[in-house]
Amino acid sequence: MISSVLQNASIVYRSRSDRNLEDNMLRFLSSGEDDIELLYYDVLGTEAHCIMLHEIGILTLSELSQILHALLKLERNTTLIDMASFEDVHESLEAFVIQQTSLPTGGKMHTARSRNDQVVLDMRMKIRDDINNTSAHILDLIRSLLKKAAENQKTITLLYTHLQQAQVGTFSHLLLSYVEALFRDLDRLYLVYNRINQCPLGGGAIGGSSVRINRNRTAFLLGFRGLVINSIDATSSRDTVCEHMSTLGIIMTTLSRISADLILWSTSEFGYIDISEENSSSSSAMPQKKNPDPLEIIRGKSGLLLGSMNSVFSIVKSLPTGYSRDLQEIKPALWDASRSVQDSLQIMKMVIDSIYVHKERMAQVANNSYAISIDIAEQLVVRKRIPFRTAHMIIGKLVEKAVRNGNMSLAQLKTEQVEEVLHKVKSDLQAKEVLHIIRGLTPEASVSLRASAGSPNPKHQQQMISDLNRKMSKYEAALSNRKRHLRRSIDVLRKVIKSYLLTSNE
Repeated sequence: MISSVLQNASIVYRSRSDRNLEDNMLRFLSSGEDDIELLYYDVLGTEAHCIMLHEIGILTLSELSQILHALLKLERNTTLIDMASFEDVHESLEAFVIQQTSLPTGGKMHTARSRNDQVVLDMRMKIRDDINNTSAHILDLIRSLLKKAAENQKTITLLYTHLQQAQVGTFSHLLLSYVEALFRDLDRLYLVYNRINQCPLGGGAIGGSSVRINRNRTAFLLGFRGLVINSIDATSSRDTVCEHMSTLGIIMTTLSRISADLILWSTSEFGYIDISEENSSSSSAMPQKKNPDPLEIIRGKSGLLLGSMNSVFSIVKSLPTGYSRDLQEIKPALWDASRSVQDSLQIMKMVIDSIYVHKERMAQVANNSYAISIDIAEQLVVRKRIPFRTAHMIIGKLVEKAVRNGNMSLAQLKTEQVEEVLHKVKSDLQAKEVLHIIRGLTPEASVSLRASAGSPNPKHQQQMISDLNRKMSKYEAALSNRKRHLRRSIDVLRKVIKSYLLTSNE
């Protein structure tokens, strides 16, 4: 049975005082609800720590066996633990193990460990898994975007700056711009992962331990690639958490921008795309409406996440070196951020997979626009060897004249109208030469003339799609290896546990 000093659950760690926390105080201090996310990792970390304690002679084989049995029992049924009566998951887990074993046995498992290095360990292990899951969802979305881009390499559309018609491009080119941004998000996650995947366990409260623990052993059993070597840094620093939150915030701004584009293009005024019924909501009053609510929710969640990111930074920025309880408050923001990003990535993939592209509508708008103006100006530079600023002035004034004449196309301008502009800008060009260039440039021809690397020229699009598919495959392989390493580490931990349990039964 649990000892008398531990019968009241809320004083497990209260060696200085035998008085209980008042109920209101316990509720105020407790992080039990948020710590549910950490229970699995707290069990793993405790298993590895206790194995190490046995191997250095702190725990006998019998004591290790009893503790491991209790932890495995909790793994199979997490409802056995009482989170409400304790300040945090670490206290409740230790109380459970002591209750299942005894104070002389379970009371040893916290040797050379503090909640300070314990909570950082749990958070790093969870963030590590969250990064892998988020990376997988990003790759799924990239795959969908690449597929949609491959289907629309010759789909003419308008590109906008200041929400004004700017240049003619292709829908493929636009989709691939999202892919590039998402790959940068992946790059950031990979960098954060490498910094997160360092083991803080063994840092203790702040200054390490006089017990000759084997920090490398616990790091190995838990799949870490190295140690956070400085004990102060191990327990005090949260810069990696801030970096992770920043990365999640950037991902959500990427998704928010994609959402804003898709929402705009799905309006009747644009009519470029159609979002499927399965990924839209209906109006409660207007029967004709189909609302892009999932995309609007993604856009809204990006604002909430950026607010959470600022909260985390605000908490961390005012703390002195050493653990402070303020840090407890960053956990709910972290868990909500990871969930929001992963959910949003999945929803965005569903939307991208289902959109119907109105190619004819896009082409029609492009043909009726003045978006090939810059291409005409550049062709004047290339073919007639005039300064770009002169060509810019000529075409600008021709557009002005076309607009004033009922928004006619540049190709509909008459010779005398072009001559009037050329005379005004004091150009030696012939009106017929200018009109020949103008009338020879359709949106399709303009796109095909683009020569700069990374342009919407279909040949460039094909090359980019090919390169990005190869890049995606490399990331998928790297992510698979990373996940495999973690699985193997947990398998090793399970085998070590099984070995010690079998030995204790002999």
